[in-house]
Amino acid sequence: MCGRYAASRQPEDLVSTFGVRQWEPQETLAPSWNVAPTAGVHAVLERPVKGEAAAAFPPGPVRQLRTLKWGLVPSWSKSPEGAAKMINARAETLHEKPSFKRAFGARRCLLPGDGYFEWVTAAAERQLEEQGRKKRPRKQPYFVTPADGSVMAMAGLYEFWRDPTLPPDHSLAWWVTCTVVTTEAETTPLAGATGGEGPQSLADIHPRMPLVLTPDRWDAWLDPARTDPDDLRALLAPPPAGLMRAYPVRTEVSNVRNNGPELLEELAAPEVGTLF
Repeated sequence: MCGRYAASRQPEDLVSTFGVRQWEPQETLAPSWNVAPTAGVHAVLERPVKGEAAAAFPPGPVRQLRTLKWGLVPSWSKSPEGAAKMINARAETLHEKPSFKRAFGARRCLLPGDGYFEWVTAAAERQLEEQGRKKRPRKQPYFVTPADGSVMAMAGLYEFWRDPTLPPDHSLAWWVTCTVVTTEAETTPLAGATGGEGPQSLADIHPRMPLVLTPDRWDAWLDPARTDPDDLRALLAPPPAGLMRAYPVRTEVSNVRNNGPELLEELAAPEVGTLF
């Protein structure tokens, strides 16, 4: 799954990397090394530009850098209360789930990040939990990131939701929310895996992972003209194996109030004991 990630790239870098043509500097976000559900996140998407800025572009979709809220609220939802539960969408079923089906067909985006966090329960802690002697075992966070240091582009969906309690001209009348598409975690070796201690594959850490798209697939994923269900499902293929590495990081990342580059520093060994 993806329940927390890091996004410290400067907006200017994202504009250059993703070929963005429209963005509003005053709406961009500060770097975050601990992005949590319901937070604002950067998203790359393609749709027509509206308002005064539209005059600078020809008719049709324009690649934009937007700020969305993480946790999708379907357009038909009566309230946004379930947003925190809809931070992920399973690639295997999103084409048929009412909450994601329409967004999958017309509102796909890329969610840029440095990498994502996943938590592993230590072996000794798991034994105590199984014996009923420890209800909340300590978990060791791992950071999963592209081995070559490039930006991680997670496949996402976005949706518009109208708050019926506010007048149409209110600045908060419309919510634009998003979710991260996930897929089965890779069972092939991680980049740099040597067969020694530590996880050898992403599946050793968690059975799910974000669907990470390589640059050669960005245009097809973002293209709103692609609406054929079979064509779209082909875009959900997992990335090539061996692109990611994973390493243990400080347990401080487990607290959403902690936020700083030190959270991404690689530890020589896990803090909570033997894991694998």
